[in-house]
Amino acid sequence: MGDSLGMTMLGYNGTTRVTMDEMIHHIKPVVKGAPHTFIVGDMPFGSYNASIEQAVMNASRMMKEGECDSIKLEGGVEIISQVEAIIRGGIPVMGHIGLTPQTVSQFGGFKVQGGTPESAKKIIDDAIALEKAGVFSIVVECVPKGVGKAITEAVKIPVLGIGAGPYVDCQVMVFQDMMGMYNGFKPKFVKQYAQIRQEMIQGLNQFHTETISGEFPSEEYCFNKEVTLNGIYGKE
Repeated sequence: MGDSLGMTMLGYNGTTRVTMDEMIHHIKPVVKGAPHTFIVGDMPFGSYNASIEQAVMNASRMMKEGECDSIKLEGGVEIISQVEAIIRGGIPVMGHIGLTPQTVSQFGGFKVQGGTPESAKKIIDDAIALEKAGVFSIVVECVPKGVGKAITEAVKIPVLGIGAGPYVDCQVMVFQDMMGMYNGFKPKFVKQYAQIRQEMIQGLNQFHTETISGEFPSEEYCFNKEVTLNGIYGKE
């Protein structure tokens, strides 16, 4: 359950505005609707960055109030202390490295990461550090396919790729992106398998046309039970 809901559901232009309350609010119905599915809840920006105590407290809150099965947070070596503390607290943790949307302003926007030997090594080192810290899997976002392959070979835990090439263990894509629900920026790694937006617009326009013309509601969509109203309003 990603904090990408800030853009796909709440209309924000990024993920940094998403709050703990908003994440928990959205996680709850997902857990209820998919009771036999392993649910990961994203820790939003600012909920784990300040201190180990803050990280453990908010991770615990997300598990208790959202009732998800694990949490995910963004970053590598720089947040290892928080990761270790959360895991010691009995909470499973998924890592997220490469392009980390919560701190995208540091990268100058949504850009491919690991494009140089130095930056690629940094991401691989992050993956190794997260595995040693005890995460059960890692999301790798927006890196060259060779870097995705190198990360997958460097660790034994599952690697989930979103724009990380074909050599990872699992492919991830935002539902609204792959279903073509929105106009605007489309990342290179997104393949649209449907154009739901166009279908929705077409349906709404047809509804508008038929209500203006009187075609809807036709007899088929009306309740036709005979009701005698004589005298109800003072008239026979």
